[in-house]
Amino acid sequence: MTFVARHALWSDEQRDAAQRMRRIAEEKNLEVIRLAFPDQHGILRGKTIVASEAIASLESGCSITTTMLAKDTSHRTVFPVFTAGGGFGMKEMEGAADVLMVPDPTTFRVLPWAPTTGWVLCDLYFNDGRPVPFATRGLYKRVLGELGTRGHDFVAGLEVEFHIFRLDDPHMRAEDAGQPGTPPSVSLLSHGYQYLTEQRFDQMEPVLEILRRDIVALGLPLRSVEVEFGPSQCEFTFQPKKGLEPADNMVLFRSAVKQIARRHGYHATFMCRPKLPNVFASGWHLHQSIVSRASGDNLFMAQEAATDGGEPLSAFGKSYLAGLLDHARASTLFTTPTINGYKRYRSYSLAPDRAIWGRDNRGVMIRVLGGAGDASTRLENRIGEPAANPYLYMASQILSGLDGVDRKLDPGPSADTPYETKAPPLPKSLRDAVSALKDDPFFREKLGAEFVDYYTHIKNAEIDRFLSEVTDWEHREYFEVF
Repeated sequence: MTFVARHALWSDEQRDAAQRMRRIAEEKNLEVIRLAFPDQHGILRGKTIVASEAIASLESGCSITTTMLAKDTSHRTVFPVFTAGGGFGMKEMEGAADVLMVPDPTTFRVLPWAPTTGWVLCDLYFNDGRPVPFATRGLYKRVLGELGTRGHDFVAGLEVEFHIFRLDDPHMRAEDAGQPGTPPSVSLLSHGYQYLTEQRFDQMEPVLEILRRDIVALGLPLRSVEVEFGPSQCEFTFQPKKGLEPADNMVLFRSAVKQIARRHGYHATFMCRPKLPNVFASGWHLHQSIVSRASGDNLFMAQEAATDGGEPLSAFGKSYLAGLLDHARASTLFTTPTINGYKRYRSYSLAPDRAIWGRDNRGVMIRVLGGAGDASTRLENRIGEPAANPYLYMASQILSGLDGVDRKLDPGPSADTPYETKAPPLPKSLRDAVSALKDDPFFREKLGAEFVDYYTHIKNAEIDRFLSEVTDWEHREYFEVF
């Protein structure tokens, strides 16, 4: 009996998808299949297997070392993996032991830019069939399962800003290697500032068309390709999808964009605010709603004005919104998980700096779109950075919103002057965000103390490395005066 069958890991839909995967691999003469899982940062890791071997072992899983889960964003292992419990307090994580990547056949694709190459997302399991508790896709699936017990589905649309530059020097000399290595030298594709002008779009069209073609060929639900305000900055938006799909789409989209761009002599980055002159910060705006699994009705939609008093949201939607605001500070570690991302929260910009909402206002944290009888009613959370792990970002939204519903919270009035309205400020730094998460017992209960301690340990390791570096600011400030 296979590992999948022994532990009943696949649904009927996944078993059918596995059959299709086998058939496509044969029909298209695939030579290799990439088995990938999203790590704690939302970065894809995994192994490339000869196609015949990958298909033969589809239901047995593929081993991968647990140290993949012990790394910060420099790829340094920040847990003492060779001690008792491996730094995790778990025997299974000791000594860089293996866990199993088990493919989810419903995610299978053929990569348009990599000839004869298949790709499939995996979930992580211990050898006894238990899900690995630090695997964020599994965590998100658990949150979706809890939502499903209420008869609801989560719907999310992605609006993702990022930068594409011409790659001038990849810095591949031996002395450029490191943890991290020397970043590439780049130049602009456009000067920017002419937001949504056709002239700027046409300057970037050659690379945008390469990306658009392959993104569509992947089957991702692309909606629009736009030039953003900043130099060499663009935005891709995607149609709303349910459950796991939008999070899976985001990790594949980011990885695909970086791979495709590099093959054509460009460098794409989802870093929030690159340290380049005149470059603008990028955000990831998450459009979300909750729908009834039975009827498909949007539970955020207000009924006729006479029923809801002209409110833009139903009572359910208002309480969900209030939950997002109530847990905004603690959830920021999931929506903005890098030191760099906090450079974006500035007053009088198109980014939020406090936990407020408004009706169709781009200065607030949560922009309410829609109204009575509008089936597309949704909340646009503008807090996120494009480097966020989508599984944690979306899980934090669902948990926060449902807590607001359960407690019947009130979000208060719409903020028409977002940068003057009195409201709790968002964390000013990653360290503040770590503290906010640690101080909020809600997420320790919902995600488990084990996971919160694990995730904050990794983030503190990144912060400590940052604080040990001498910055340009310090050198300018003190080198001459003292």
